[in-house]
Amino acid sequence: MGYYNTTRQDNQKNPWKRYMASSFGGVLAGALLVGTLVTGTDLGETESATAGVQTSELQSDSAIVTTDVTETVDATAEAVVGVSNLQAGNNPFAQTSTQEAGAGSGVIYKKQGDDAFVVTNHHVVEGAEKVVVTLANGEELEAEVLGSDVWTDLAVLKVAGAQIDTVAEFGDSSVLKSGEPVIAIGNPLGLQFSGSVTTGVISGTERAVPIDINKDGQEDWQSEVLQTDAAINPGNSGGALLNAQGQVIGINSMKIAQDAVEGIGLAIPINSAIPIISELEGEGEVSRPSLGVALLELEQIPAEIRNAELNLPSEVEDGIVVQSVQEGSGAAEAGIEAKDTIVELNGQAVSSVLELRQYLYTEVEEQGTVTIKAYRNGELKTFDVQLSEQI
Repeated sequence: MGYYNTTRQDNQKNPWKRYMASSFGGVLAGALLVGTLVTGTDLGETESATAGVQTSELQSDSAIVTTDVTETVDATAEAVVGVSNLQAGNNPFAQTSTQEAGAGSGVIYKKQGDDAFVVTNHHVVEGAEKVVVTLANGEELEAEVLGSDVWTDLAVLKVAGAQIDTVAEFGDSSVLKSGEPVIAIGNPLGLQFSGSVTTGVISGTERAVPIDINKDGQEDWQSEVLQTDAAINPGNSGGALLNAQGQVIGINSMKIAQDAVEGIGLAIPINSAIPIISELEGEGEVSRPSLGVALLELEQIPAEIRNAELNLPSEVEDGIVVQSVQEGSGAAEAGIEAKDTIVELNGQAVSSVLELRQYLYTEVEEQGTVTIKAYRNGELKTFDVQLSEQI
């Protein structure tokens, strides 16, 4: 199974694009994705495009058809924008020193004073020297990247708000049910198809997509996403997934790319995105708790080294080995040392760095305290570690 992020930047530097069409794809080890495009259905191309949404009004005398979908699109579409990632080019004949390295979508979610704020994906703006936002009317605005977070694949931009009138409304992704109709708006294949609309349903909630952040072949994070069969293609990244009320309930991010797969698109739930958006807008970064250690999974260590160096009891087959301890960190203050093998965190068994990180980032206060159990020379020890802030 393979995945790819839904932006043309997929063929550029992209922390989501490592294992192309691999058996694990983003679900088993890194949503880093390039795959065969599966063309979606835009409204107006087929009668089935409204996917079960009922016509609310038909004015046959003037040949104007109004449906729940068209009303929603009319109210929200101008809040969905194009986002272009410009980087230094190597064309000596180009008129500018930068050229488009990728293009995605974004959602205007707030207007304050003279400024407007746009949420998009981290992988859409990653590595950009300049970011340009293109409004629905074609007007281009240079954007400031206020903050970007690789772990959640979200970024926040700021643009001049003088020409912006439409702002999207956030909904509640926690109440979504499978089968609920949704609408996706974005720019598949770039600005040429800007404002494209596709429809479908929520196919599943709380799907888990592991991600390989540092491209070492190991899962670093698991992103919880919404699954939809609304067509999502390259360029849709950062666009809006709307409910029937026209509220944003997801930020489109990626899709499964496999010949045997049809109609599996993925979006970041808006309830998960809102606190990240707020922190990126206000602080420019997302802070998370840190133990202050470098870690390696026990299964990655050859058996002969494991036996000679770690002296673990025979029944211990899973755990996380401390490679090094940062001086002055909470782990150092608690007495944790290199070669200690962590097996438990706050009473829960942990067997992988991914499990430990997921627990720290989602269950623990940023500067709280955790209790760690670890083996040292065959003896099980307990450590109370004061967490520090990690950016």
